[in-house]
Amino acid sequence: MKRLLPAVILGFASVFGYAQDFPSRAINITVPNPPGGMNQIHAQPLSAVIEKLTSQPAPVVNRPGGTAAVGTAYVANQPADGHNILVTTPNLYLVIEKDKVYGVKSPFSLDQIAPVALLSADPLTMVVHPSLPAKNVKELVALAKSRPGELVFSSSGPYGITHTPMAMFIDAAGLKMRHLPTTGGGPAITQALGGHSQVTASGPAAVYPHVKSGKLRALANWGVKPHPALPDVKPLKDLGYDVEAYLWVGLFTAAGTPEPTMNKLRELIRKAAADPLFKQALENVQVVPDYRDAPEFKKFFDADYKRMAAVVKKMGKI
Repeated sequence: MKRLLPAVILGFASVFGYAQDFPSRAINITVPNPPGGMNQIHAQPLSAVIEKLTSQPAPVVNRPGGTAAVGTAYVANQPADGHNILVTTPNLYLVIEKDKVYGVKSPFSLDQIAPVALLSADPLTMVVHPSLPAKNVKELVALAKSRPGELVFSSSGPYGITHTPMAMFIDAAGLKMRHLPTTGGGPAITQALGGHSQVTASGPAAVYPHVKSGKLRALANWGVKPHPALPDVKPLKDLGYDVEAYLWVGLFTAAGTPEPTMNKLRELIRKAAADPLFKQALENVQVVPDYRDAPEFKKFFDADYKRMAAVVKKMGKI
């Protein structure tokens, strides 16, 4: 025991000493998507604030592929030292659920990553082309039922964050609509703007300018209250549909990060999320800052995952 004691003490000292020095080098921020989009909107100002707070570089690196699976797997397999963080959306678990449906092994598992903080959680918003003779959800449902299989909704892709909420609503309302998958949220909106689809779901930030200009009409959202950018748009829950879905953005790091280091990282992100530069960057594009520390984020994540996983399982192979 006498021989082991110095080694044990040294081990504890190195862990706590390392945490005390955190961050000791660059904090790499992975965006698992191409440049642009919600993850980038959050990652860029977060990078600037982290660099200001730590005097360490915080480069944003885009690692797209596999519906965010490539970038997620990269962070999941990095050393558990807090110096690699992932900025991601519900695609984190949607890709896993899709792989389950098709019996495919995912390139990562959720137990390989640990939540750090939630940064925002805007409700998905339902919009229609203004030529559609439906001024509200009731009229949309009536129209869709009178023309089963004729109305088209566009999405960011099968099982994605704008497809799954629409599937959730279509099932709750007992409708039949055709799906027009695209390569992302932007192209899905473009299809709606051009009248190639009549309906789509999106984060409020992306459709806000089109709603304000009259190029799209917002009917409802998937939240529990109106979004500040679109205060007159009611939640589907208030209209009798028990559905809920968010375009949230959160931070994760490799699982197994020592608790002292994780606590330092959480405190750093708490300060960064409260920084006026970061908050203003989100508010400038109609995203509501909604910081939640790891324990609260985990509760939110688990509830959201449960809802959405049930939808993917019910959709099955498509």
